[in-house]
Amino acid sequence: MKITYLGHASLSIETRDKTLLIDPFISGNDLAKSIEIDKLQADYILITHAHEDHILDVEVIAKRTGAKIISNFEIVTYFETKGIAGHPMNHGGKWKFDFGTVHYTNAVHSSSFPDGSYGGQPGGFVIETSHHRLYIAGDTALTYDMKLIPDVIGELDLVVLPVGDNFTMGIDEAIKASTFLNCNKVLGYHFDTFGYIKINHKEAFEKFAKAKKEIFLLPIGENIKL
Repeated sequence: MKITYLGHASLSIETRDKTLLIDPFISGNDLAKSIEIDKLQADYILITHAHEDHILDVEVIAKRTGAKIISNFEIVTYFETKGIAGHPMNHGGKWKFDFGTVHYTNAVHSSSFPDGSYGGQPGGFVIETSHHRLYIAGDTALTYDMKLIPDVIGELDLVVLPVGDNFTMGIDEAIKASTFLNCNKVLGYHFDTFGYIKINHKEAFEKFAKAKKEIFLLPIGENIKL
């Protein structure tokens, strides 16, 4: 599994034979100018919630690639009205796809479309393939529910957590979350895109090292392999 950071909370995940995009917000992100959205491949697009900084490029990518949306009922319904196929889920549910199983997990945040209409409840995902388990938290506060994920689903290989603070958990909370999740490898996202969520990278690395954990803050376009 190869995970490429596309900026903000956007990821490209390559499994053995499928490519998943997470929350594509690229064309509106000045820091991600090196990413060409017309060259991104996608078999599925997973959406954690309806905020513009998570759905901006969904429609154009899905219509070009034929990607199927995986998200909550409200978001899937919204994109179905635009002619894009989707698979609706809700908290606590799971579904086996051709690339593996997706578990839809809790997130504590808000969710509305850019026009202010209701975007359903926010969520996160555990993507479980034959070889790996990856948790993507979505935009969320630290929550005690995270302790249930490894207990119910199993050991995680990597957890993707927001670390920008202000709108989500920050570095200190991400350290605690990784303890709840029983996984010491964290890929940080949702940071540095704009002023409210800029972080001190040196301090982040030092805090994780002190806690005997590892955080990856990838430059946009770089990847990590499991």
